Amino acid sequence: MSRSENHQEVSAQSPEGGDSAERETPLPWDQLIPLIAVRLAEPINYALILPFVFQMVEGFDVAKSSKDISLYVGVLMASFSVCQMITTMFWGPLSDRIGRRPTLLIGLAGDLATFVLFGLSKSFTWALVARSLNGFCAGNAAVVKSVIAELADDSNRSRLMALLPLVYNVGMAFGAATGGLLADPVRQYPRVFGNSQVFRTFPYLLPCLVGSLTTSIGLVIGMLRLKETLVIAPVPDNDANETTPLLSTRPSVLRPKSILELLTPTFRRLLSGNWLAGLAFIIGQQTYPIFAATKPSDGGLGFGTRSIGFSLSISGIAIMYLQLVVYPRLERKHGALKCYQMGLKIMTPYFFVLPWLSMLASHIENSVGGSDAILALALPESWISHAGFEYCLLWALLVILVVFQLVGDILAFTSINLLVANIAPSRATLGASNSLQQLITSLNRLVGPLAAGTLWSWSIKHELPYPFNSHLIWVICGTLMFFSWRLSLRLPSSVDVFASGRLCQTTNSAQGAGSPCAS
Repeated sequence: MSRSENHQEVSAQSPEGGDSAERETPLPWDQLIPLIAVRLAEPINYALILPFVFQMVEGFDVAKSSKDISLYVGVLMASFSVCQMITTMFWGPLSDRIGRRPTLLIGLAGDLATFVLFGLSKSFTWALVARSLNGFCAGNAAVVKSVIAELADDSNRSRLMALLPLVYNVGMAFGAATGGLLADPVRQYPRVFGNSQVFRTFPYLLPCLVGSLTTSIGLVIGMLRLKETLVIAPVPDNDANETTPLLSTRPSVLRPKSILELLTPTFRRLLSGNWLAGLAFIIGQQTYPIFAATKPSDGGLGFGTRSIGFSLSISGIAIMYLQLVVYPRLERKHGALKCYQMGLKIMTPYFFVLPWLSMLASHIENSVGGSDAILALALPESWISHAGFEYCLLWALLVILVVFQLVGDILAFTSINLLVANIAPSRATLGASNSLQQLITSLNRLVGPLAAGTLWSWSIKHELPYPFNSHLIWVICGTLMFFSWRLSLRLPSSVDVFASGRLCQTTNSAQGAGSPCAS
């Protein structure tokens, strides 16, 4: 059955007629705005350190050589993911018990405090502890997905789910730009901060303070505007008699399914594909700032912190249109499953092509006489030279690749949120289902930085032929993404329909088209 035929069948079974099924329910902006403010905190604070983490670790003097820095960067980034993974299966089920709102606000308050501590780091140990504590508090993603699923209906689910990666990508772009522009302000802006002893002592405190400010705003808005979305249904009182009400006021929730009950064959296949794709994406994401900061002679691009921050944020220009306009139209026409498969297919070649940019950067390095001279090419007055033209060409190719990867990212990872929500048996299991997906993400965020740092450090130390040179980690990412795409082709088309919708169709078929469907 095609996507359009399936849509027509559901419309025909709707008691309100086909016209109502065609209309999209207006988005509940009164709840989306505070939810967006809450959700922005994690991607901003996660991406904010990417432009300067290499230089930060280098300043700690823990690495024996410059080629070992990436290993320590990987350990530092992985510490966040280890602690996030440990607590992932705590936050989601907790929100199923005490509610979404208090769970979100507790995590946000912890995120605020621990991120400031990270900005005050003067040693690798301090930074490691602070980043680990930050990971313990970063459990909001699964809870936010549950809130979105509870706010949505069949007509606006794709548009609402598209907001999640939109907010994530905007937060990542803003965080990367902020980290690149504000890191080490005494050196970058001596006229403004040259006399600041605080920022001289703590060169990375300023961007962390800005990140914490956005978290504070999200916390305040969440406290004032965010409402609870977890519906607690009244149940009959077993001790009822003639004098008691027909319905007890004692609240209860549906019995949550166990983890084993949730892990159906289809869900396992979906999570396996999500694991492979997410692992490839996160390894690439963690490798990129190291790759960009590494000298071209060692297989990198030779960028400074500002250029790294800008290159990480350029995708934010196209995100809004692609996420809010293009994706919902594609999802309505082709379905979330086809969009998911298309996204994986698009991202695969990105990983194989990106490392070849180092050849152009290396040619520029030889032309201008060293990697330090490349940094001067970032100034507009240098673009009229031959080396400046090649530098502009390098950036043009990089932008094309980043936008190409962004399209695949939006299609794949927006769709996976829809598919997980579709597979969840009921609203009572949304928190647990989303936590399982977030557990996979946290596992990837653990493995990704360690793999990125270790493999990159190993590959540039050994003069081996392709693909075991500096291309090795990118080839691995592309291969993982390819196998994820192949696995996605085995998913049934039934995952395109929300679970409650399938239950409604089954009930109506058995009892008549006019029968109401229990919520």
